[in-house]
Amino acid sequence: MSTTAPLEVMEPDTGTDSETDAPWVVLVWNDPINLMSYVTFVLQKLFGYSKAEADKLMMQVHTEGKAAVSHGTRSEAERDVFRLHEHGLWATMQQD
Repeated sequence: MSTTAPLEVMEPDTGTDSETDAPWVVLVWNDPINLMSYVTFVLQKLFGYSKAEADKLMMQVHTEGKAAVSHGTRSEAERDVFRLHEHGLWATMQQD
């Protein structure tokens, strides 16, 4: 007995995961270990900030305790947090 293939193939309904699609923000936190000049250097190196913009973000970290340094999808934020950790900075991510 032979069977024929269906004429129409249904795509699985994967839906959209709004938690991963929503914007995420990466925060760098103040720490007592890294020099301010080093934080500026890392922000320039990883995110391509100008010296002035990296200095501004570093001062925000120093005076306010944290600064948002990047934003994007969840996977982009995870990558940025990982890269900051590789450079010894304390970083986290949260949904914006």
